[in-house]
Amino acid sequence: MINLDPISGLGDRELVNYLQSFVTPERYKRFLDVLKSRTRFLTIVLEDIYQPHNASAALRSCDCFGIQDVHIIENRNKYEVNPDVALGSSKWLNLIHYTAPGDKTVICLNHLKQQGYRLVATSPHRNDFTPESLPLDEKTALLFGTELSGLTPIALEMADDFIRIPMVGFTESLNISVSVAILLQNLTQRLWKSPASWRLQEEERNEILLQWLRQSINGSEQIIQDLRKKETGNKNPGR
Repeated sequence: MINLDPISGLGDRELVNYLQSFVTPERYKRFLDVLKSRTRFLTIVLEDIYQPHNASAALRSCDCFGIQDVHIIENRNKYEVNPDVALGSSKWLNLIHYTAPGDKTVICLNHLKQQGYRLVATSPHRNDFTPESLPLDEKTALLFGTELSGLTPIALEMADDFIRIPMVGFTESLNISVSVAILLQNLTQRLWKSPASWRLQEEERNEILLQWLRQSINGSEQIIQDLRKKETGNKNPGR
């Protein structure tokens, strides 16, 4: 199914073809190269992260390792990004906030379950899987909790599995952003070599490519509006 502009009837692909002429060929090629390794097979959930440094560093890791979607739960703490740490990574990702009334953790995790994700909670106190042993045979959402207390009891209860990073020191847990980076680096390396269908579908690639072009081109919305008027006029030459 192609996403269509409700006014002009143009699909994402047509808009991408038009907008690509407003960026350099090198820039457009970079977009295509990055998209080849983007995935929604793996995603992460950040529950009540309150330190902007951790929130921002986690986004950088997602961008670096090809994770497109980040699900953000804000029951108690507002998720804030430090631009000096994120280095613009957030604009290349889909940050999904949950705003419906109720427990945002329950709403988010139920949504992911409905989308076919297995929920894997990160916890140093559970002895289930490690980054090397976690099966990658189905879509997986990695759950990360707040800096002091970790995931909430409801998140742990709703999880399908648990994963821990083996450690041998006195400190029992890693910084959240470090944990995100370690797990994503390990799991994506395994995923890329696996037979899983982890790549984005063509429709998803076009949607994301259009998103990247729109935010990279100065005046992109006006350019699209002008194209809409032109297409509408061509379809109604007598009006």
